[in-house]
Amino acid sequence: MTKSQPLIPDPAYDILRSEHQPLKAIFKPKTVAVVGASDRPGSVGRTLLWNLISHPFGGTVFPINPKRSSVLGIKAYPSVTAVPEPIELAVIATPAPTVPGIIRECIEAGVKGAIVISAGFKEIGEPGIALEQDILDQLRQSQLRLIGPNCLGVMSPRTGLNATFAGTMAQPGNVAFISQSGAICTAVLDWSIRENVGFSAFISIGSMLDVNWGDLIDYLGDDPYTHSIVIYMEAIGDARSFLSAAREVALTKPIIVIKAGRTEAAAKAAASHTGSLAGSDAVLDAAFQRCGVLRVDTIAELFDVAEVLAKQNCLPKGPRLTIITNAGGPGVLTTDALISTGGQLATLSDETVHALDQILPTHWSHGNPIDILGDADPDRYTKAFDVAAQDPHGDGLLVILTPQAMTDPTRTAEQLKAYAQNIDKPVLASWMGGAEVMTGEAILNQASIPTYPYPDAAAGLFNFMWRYSYNLKALYETPMLATDWNSEGAGPAQVTRLLEVIQAQGRTLLTEQESKQLLAAYDLPVVQTLKATSPEAAIACAEQIGYPVVLKLLSETVTHKTDVGGVRLNLNNAAAVRQAYDAIATAVAVKAGADCFDGVTVQPMINRDESYELILGSSLDPQFGPVLLFGAGGQMVEIMRDSAVALPPLTTTLARRLIERTQIHTALQGIRGRAAVDLDQLERVLVRFSQLVIEHPQIKEIDINPLLASPADTRRTQTLQALDARVVLHDSDTDLNQIPKPAIRPYPSQYVAEWTLEDNRRVNIRPICPEDEPLVVQFHQLLSEQSVYLRYFHLMKLSQRTAHERLTRICFTDYDRVIALVVDHKDPETGLHSVLGIGRLSKLQGTGTAEFAMLVADPFQRLGIGTELLKRLVQIARQENIERITAEILLENRAMQHVCQKVGFKLSPIGDGLVKAEFQVDCP
Repeated sequence: MTKSQPLIPDPAYDILRSEHQPLKAIFKPKTVAVVGASDRPGSVGRTLLWNLISHPFGGTVFPINPKRSSVLGIKAYPSVTAVPEPIELAVIATPAPTVPGIIRECIEAGVKGAIVISAGFKEIGEPGIALEQDILDQLRQSQLRLIGPNCLGVMSPRTGLNATFAGTMAQPGNVAFISQSGAICTAVLDWSIRENVGFSAFISIGSMLDVNWGDLIDYLGDDPYTHSIVIYMEAIGDARSFLSAAREVALTKPIIVIKAGRTEAAAKAAASHTGSLAGSDAVLDAAFQRCGVLRVDTIAELFDVAEVLAKQNCLPKGPRLTIITNAGGPGVLTTDALISTGGQLATLSDETVHALDQILPTHWSHGNPIDILGDADPDRYTKAFDVAAQDPHGDGLLVILTPQAMTDPTRTAEQLKAYAQNIDKPVLASWMGGAEVMTGEAILNQASIPTYPYPDAAAGLFNFMWRYSYNLKALYETPMLATDWNSEGAGPAQVTRLLEVIQAQGRTLLTEQESKQLLAAYDLPVVQTLKATSPEAAIACAEQIGYPVVLKLLSETVTHKTDVGGVRLNLNNAAAVRQAYDAIATAVAVKAGADCFDGVTVQPMINRDESYELILGSSLDPQFGPVLLFGAGGQMVEIMRDSAVALPPLTTTLARRLIERTQIHTALQGIRGRAAVDLDQLERVLVRFSQLVIEHPQIKEIDINPLLASPADTRRTQTLQALDARVVLHDSDTDLNQIPKPAIRPYPSQYVAEWTLEDNRRVNIRPICPEDEPLVVQFHQLLSEQSVYLRYFHLMKLSQRTAHERLTRICFTDYDRVIALVVDHKDPETGLHSVLGIGRLSKLQGTGTAEFAMLVADPFQRLGIGTELLKRLVQIARQENIERITAEILLENRAMQHVCQKVGFKLSPIGDGLVKAEFQVDCP
């Protein structure tokens, strides 16, 4: 899907936006009170007031100053409550200790939005933190939304609102800029004036006491004038809110972030390999990738990427760039820049080389970069471009022009413009030179072909484009069904019992045998592991397994067995086993103490020929909660540092992406005559492991190292085997509600339940998941035109209803925003699943309201499905603290109205042939 192709609109399944947008009062106020307004030259209060009155925004400004009757010639009022008109926005610039009282007045006066410019809050320590808590306590009891404190303010250049104390007003445009730093705001503002860059919104967010990244992304995602969102971030704050909003908006608008603090300090001591490898910056990168956000390194890149994404009508499908140039040197430099920042040169097909031979001089480069030589005229450029654009091996094109004797930069741009607008690949240009290329540059820019004075910069931007495309693609891809796992089944229950027993013993470290029991409960492949507490028992276990065997320390306290001499390999007979047992006991007693020795585990000695040692683990990040790590494992894991991180839960698609971000992925596909590892099985292992981590928050850290991956052949019954595992739990007295929650809400398994249709068929009513997309396609094939019309208020073709881009929004739901229930029937004879009905509860962000939608396949109507779905949606609303449920129903849809009345909804006609259904939820 290209950026110019919007997602197919769907009034039934898209989140319906309420006319009430909680932040509208901040960006489009009709009345503004300036609290702390002053006419003292150089003061913040004077600058704020002057900026508001000197840039007409269509509203009225009221100065608030108890010591003055007028400010700058405008009547002043002693307090917000004294203003005779309702105030929508209050801009506060008074000393920090006065702010809680002013907020209290604003709430009493019914003010809807506030911007707190004042500093002196948490940045000064405990007194400021206490002030913030006072303000927060008041906000939680009101509808007031607040930006700040300690911020520059807010500009809405399209309406003329300038509620800042900046010295310049931003120009109108289509880029929204949000910054945590006021200093960065002023620097960017100065730069934007010089570079003629305009903004749809210009926001200094401050310390995010109330309004956070997620709130602003939601608002800007609805703003028709905002085409892209660029962010300068110092701290992410509420990670789940940011990821939830960003994933929703990034599907239609690019979000580009520069995050300060990329350089990491030394990692804190961690008991697990995963904890030492999963640094906070790597976790942040994984979070951005998960929600389709693009991260850049410099402020210049921030706006360059926003510009190039706005100009292009399509995105690259991969990292392969084709370069056309009339000079060899720039082509070489561009190649270096491309490859060093993660891109690839496209390999020209034989057909392309042959076609270029027909139109280019004999001495052209015969490869990529395509050097068409210094005497290239406009016709040679466009012919070469036309041929290169058809090559299927390229994902984008960069045209470089250096002014030489035969060069015509203007006419080349004119001819290239027509060719470039008719292909489905992004095109970039670098017209190198000064005044003589400026006209050509202007022609290309007007044709939405981004131009850059230096081609290495263009190559870097191409790499940003394909990474952005790559991140978005993961949001669209339909994963394969990883497992029929029921999180309420025997496996999770078995793990819960095991962990309860261990915590009751006052332990936090599982033995290796217990760790493998935990993994096996989730169908994760483990090597056979037997426990022995004497040399004789170890010999008996070895003879049961078959020689050769491995002995490993069994301990409830030792973290890494190799550090204390706790591993002995390749033991071929009873004498070797006895000697190894005694040697481990002696070594542990010397290095850790005899009380750390609880015996040994006996395992088969696995043939590792042509196999790979991997690591799979999880640790806790203070902001993002559980984090998964995958990569090359073994004893040298922390030296090699070939790993990637991701946020759970995973789908098979996301698991494949995690694997692909490691260097060992190349080897796993098969190299130097070795067969490939079963990557599909590895994906399923990663998905189940992510389920294990999500469903058992008692687990603090977990490592499978090594996870041995072997190519499938007749000698091996298992191609994946966990040879070693260690699990660390939280202390038994830890309040699990206080540990970091998963940044992405996991599958809400609490809403899964069986039910019986009126014809006695058993079904499973459960939340929808990404793997359901094929079932939803089949579901739509069962709908009559009448059902479609009553549901969508108009007829929709089957091809439109089942378009992948649309089903992406339906099946890949963010459970914090939307919970859709499917009625899943499994045929007892064939074992095939089918969806009989779908009910959807969509939260309206920033409000306590949700809207429901429902559809039942024609063959299964009048079996009680609609009533049961709506009852369950009401129950879910109660659990999710939703205060009100609404829906609009066609007047002629009597059946749906009847269902609503049965469940307790109130119906009222609202005109235009519609009836409004409304239910007040009695939240617990």
